[in-house]
Amino acid sequence: MFSKKKNTAKLDAEQRELYEYARKRTLQKKRLFQHFIIFLIGAVFLIVLNVGIGYKENFMPLGYNWFFWAILLWAFILLVHVFNVFITNKFLGKEWQDKQMAKLVQKQKEKIAKMQTQVEKDFPANPPQKETTQKPENTPELKSGNERFKPKTNDPEKPDQPYNT
Repeated sequence: MFSKKKNTAKLDAEQRELYEYARKRTLQKKRLFQHFIIFLIGAVFLIVLNVGIGYKENFMPLGYNWFFWAILLWAFILLVHVFNVFITNKFLGKEWQDKQMAKLVQKQKEKIAKMQTQVEKDFPANPPQKETTQKPENTPELKSGNERFKPKTNDPEKPDQPYNT
């Protein structure tokens, strides 16, 4: 409590989490830029393939060359990738994920509490016990070992006197 040493365990865990998040985001952005560069190279390749070499020169779906549609489709996929990295991650990032997890945990706890009260209501832990059968007083009780074979007496003061006399 009064030591000079600070509790760095929590701080280290928080720093580690922040580092992991930053590393993940950096990797996402790196992959997006790689995708963009590959898109540019691929688009140039498709244009050269059609115009320069003349591959499928007469194939024109909807009045445009085929490479136009291929580049347009690829651009749409790149746009989805950009949307995912910069927009979706901003709104659905770490904070959003933590809030959603907290909501789900709270919902789960409420369900468990509700189920627990229902179980306690249906099956109480200590139900009132009523004795339905009473022992008749004249029923002989089981005795252990040698007591079964001892003769019974009328008078408790004289244990040696037999019962039959």
